[in-house]
Amino acid sequence: MKRSWSIRNEIIKCKAAIAWALHQPLSIEDVEVAPPKAHEVRIKIVATAICRTDHHGIEGVLGKIQFPVILGHEGAGIVESVGAGVTDLKPGDKVIPLYMPQCGECKACKNPKSNLCIKNNLTTFSGPMADGTTRFSCQGKVVYHFMGTSTFSEYTVVNEDFVAKIDDAAPLDRACLVGCGFSTGYGSVLHAAKVEPGSSCAVFGLGGVGLSALMGCKVSGASRIIAVARTKTKFAIAKEIGATECISAKDCTKPIHEVICELTNGGVDYAFECVGSTGVVLSALMSCDPGQGTCVFVGVTDPGSHLSINPWLLITGRTLKGAIIGGLKTKDAIPKFVSDFMAKKFDLDGLVTHTLPFAKINDGFDLLISGKW
Repeated sequence: MKRSWSIRNEIIKCKAAIAWALHQPLSIEDVEVAPPKAHEVRIKIVATAICRTDHHGIEGVLGKIQFPVILGHEGAGIVESVGAGVTDLKPGDKVIPLYMPQCGECKACKNPKSNLCIKNNLTTFSGPMADGTTRFSCQGKVVYHFMGTSTFSEYTVVNEDFVAKIDDAAPLDRACLVGCGFSTGYGSVLHAAKVEPGSSCAVFGLGGVGLSALMGCKVSGASRIIAVARTKTKFAIAKEIGATECISAKDCTKPIHEVICELTNGGVDYAFECVGSTGVVLSALMSCDPGQGTCVFVGVTDPGSHLSINPWLLITGRTLKGAIIGGLKTKDAIPKFVSDFMAKKFDLDGLVTHTLPFAKINDGFDLLISGKW
């Protein structure tokens, strides 16, 4: 059903996938979505991807999540209405909701070295909007927002600092990937690490983030790009995307870092951990050249986990750094990535393995968990 753009202040009734409690499948429900308040935007979500971080929310890996909650943070849609004070967005604009905002005013936004905007939700993940209320309700109950985006709803409301306007011609079923997975992997290579032409790289993990990191390595002109995974299921696509060689850690008779160091005369220039495992971080770091190699910690781990390393792994010259969504200032970078995609500088098709109707969202999670995506 088409909705008139002239509707501004009415509650919208639509479908959303609600997580009512930990360890339970999502439930497709009829929800009410309130109009946007000042400096907020209501978006019709056209496409959304499933990210491992959403599954972490269901399983409690992210810490204490407030339930019920509408998950999802990798979506794209069209602005339905805007609240008072919104000047750079209008109904009909194609947009990507951002889980890492860019307010442009805080210390981090003004620092070229940081993208950790003070308005981010990465300490709580779920909860109300900034004013202490939510825009979602179901069966008379308050429903909470997730990472400031909640893209598992046909309509969502976000703060204007959590929205990036993109090319009007962009296909939203591909552009949604730029909201998280692609930008996290690709951005970690181009922005956080700044890989130079001729470099050697190792990418650990071949999910959407790892495959996107491979694309970044190729675009950066790396001469040797080693893809590392436990199984070989993604090796064909990894080579198609840019890997020069693939290694199954499961098949190695010695620690993976030793294998990589032997192959690269002492270690790679850059290693990217795209799994979300402290053990893999250590392997990636030890795979780096001891005098100047850089390891970028990309994957999301349990906030309660700890990393223990021998200081001598760093004191000789290695660098270990982390990056949230590639360290990118999102409102600046994400529209450019979408434009680069439209200009065919890279192809996002390889990151899509299944397209499902919204009602089958739990099937999508089953595919994610089983590794069949």
